Amino acid sequence: MTVDTPLLDQVREPADLRQLKPEQLGQLADELRAETIDAVSETGGHLGAGLGVVELTVALHYVFDTPEDRLVWDVGHQCYPHKILTGRRDRIRTLRQGNGLSGFTKRSESVYDPFGAAHSSTSISSGLGMAVARDLSGSDRNIISVIGDGSMSAGMAYEAMNNAGSMDQRLIVVLNDNDMSIAPPVGAMSAYLSRLISSRPYRSLRHIMKELAHKFPRPLKNAAKRAEEYARGMVTGGTLFEELGFFYVGPIDGHNLNHLLPVLTNVRDARNGPILVHCVTQKGKGYAPAEQSADKYHGVSKFDVVTGAQAKPKPNAPAYTKVFANALVREAERDDKIVGITAAMPSGTGIDVFGKHFPDRTFDVGIAEQHAVTFAAGLATEGYKPFAAIYSTFLQRAYDQVVHDVAIQSLPVRFAIDRAGLVGADGQTHAGSFDTAYLGCLPGFVLMAAGDEADLVHMVATAARIDDRPCAFRYPRGEGIGIDLPEVGEPLPIGKGRVLREGAKVALFSYGGRLQSCLNAAETLNAQGLSTTVADARFAKPLDEDLLHQLARHHEVLITIEEGGIGGFGSFVLHALARDGALDAGVKVRTMILPDRFLDQDKPDLQYAEAGLTTQDIVATARRALGIGEEGHPGLMDGSVRA
Repeated sequence: MTVDTPLLDQVREPADLRQLKPEQLGQLADELRAETIDAVSETGGHLGAGLGVVELTVALHYVFDTPEDRLVWDVGHQCYPHKILTGRRDRIRTLRQGNGLSGFTKRSESVYDPFGAAHSSTSISSGLGMAVARDLSGSDRNIISVIGDGSMSAGMAYEAMNNAGSMDQRLIVVLNDNDMSIAPPVGAMSAYLSRLISSRPYRSLRHIMKELAHKFPRPLKNAAKRAEEYARGMVTGGTLFEELGFFYVGPIDGHNLNHLLPVLTNVRDARNGPILVHCVTQKGKGYAPAEQSADKYHGVSKFDVVTGAQAKPKPNAPAYTKVFANALVREAERDDKIVGITAAMPSGTGIDVFGKHFPDRTFDVGIAEQHAVTFAAGLATEGYKPFAAIYSTFLQRAYDQVVHDVAIQSLPVRFAIDRAGLVGADGQTHAGSFDTAYLGCLPGFVLMAAGDEADLVHMVATAARIDDRPCAFRYPRGEGIGIDLPEVGEPLPIGKGRVLREGAKVALFSYGGRLQSCLNAAETLNAQGLSTTVADARFAKPLDEDLLHQLARHHEVLITIEEGGIGGFGSFVLHALARDGALDAGVKVRTMILPDRFLDQDKPDLQYAEAGLTTQDIVATARRALGIGEEGHPGLMDGSVRA
């Protein structure tokens, strides 16, 4: 085999990789990096993080016997090179597309993905569970959790480390430090020390000395322990991890295979206790446009490999996230008590825009949604007006804090819930399906959903003036519908909806981002002789019951439409009608919701078609409720989908 022979073509799975010689792995890593860049240039996705772990991915699969040894990635957007090496190279250009590969690790996709990870900070907990299961079953496999330094900002990682250290379970944690946020400089001396410290002779000697120290008088025993910890801390760092019960190794250069291979081999062969290997990597490594970009090409659209220029089509309307950000800035210009909070998503939530105007009133707390919510609650107790901008799917991580620290105390924390509904390429792990249900059951909460971008501006203004209780307003990902925006938001009457189109036979009661589909459906139904009303609820809680009962009394069919799962707006409507006996009057009620399953990644319009929430589905639901039906399309009810 010559040096010019493409090695990646010979590696279909890690067993093939382990047939190579160590000196061939550098070439393989170069080819793997080029393949990752080329694939993501066609699909878009998370690029920088994957480029930063190319050598680490090669080394892990070379040293460990995957999939028998369990390899967990945290967060999963590091996993593209891993997918290429584990039998999925032929599908890598289907990343994040319908019927294609997930952009994250996914158990149902491959035996090499032992744990799904699209939210952060789960790898040490899940890895510890796997380690305990291994020991209970008498197995001998290795468990390796690879966690990014950003994921280490969440408390869950430290809870898991504390538990693992106290149990003294055999577990390997690889800290991928790609921001130099923890590591001192690395080099030849650090690599040598890491090899020495991780080696069996050192660990055996350390064990012997610990045993001897037990025979010393207590003062000498404690002094010896402190001396060794101090000496190791001086040359390697890692005292925090040692205090949590982990044997710390590092830092080492995560791009140098000559450093990675011997250290990983040593920790693989260690047979007792948890070990943390600290690898320093560079996000975007090996691709100049990514290395030079401020965000290291964390998330990209399709791009030109040569120039790095991304293909970003000109938007037809401003994105909801940008509309929220600008509206919040305008409110903060009038009210110096408004502060913005994000949990490591400043650009994703628009809080970076707010931060440019008000840096002293902007707080990025890291990947720590639980802390973000209680931090906001603390601000609220002192008369400030915190806006916690958190994706719907990430707010789930802080539910106890929402209940205990905000709702029970009736503190006016404002939750700006981005990514409501289905989100396209990020798939099921990032869909905002449940927030209306999980917030709506909490006493005192005000819940709003923007039907268009202009209404979002008004909801920001409304939230700024709710001073006696918590509130939340939700809005979808992507562009608005293209209507004119108000210069300044006007507070909405709490709990009052609006009627946008008057009709007599069918009432479409919309909550949130399906409003335009309802208006389009009304056009079709009216053209078919079915007079249709379109009402925008605006509020799920408190619900506009006057408007609801008016719709129920004056129409044959009432259909609720929302971008959420069961237990949300439609459930609130049914409860109100049943409580007041309105259902006895004979109105036919249908609820259109997301189906009772998780939807895979696809283009958003195709996801909504699969969910049965398109204009055509609304029309079909109305016709079926009236007993009319439609040739070739009998209609869909209650969130069901086409076969």
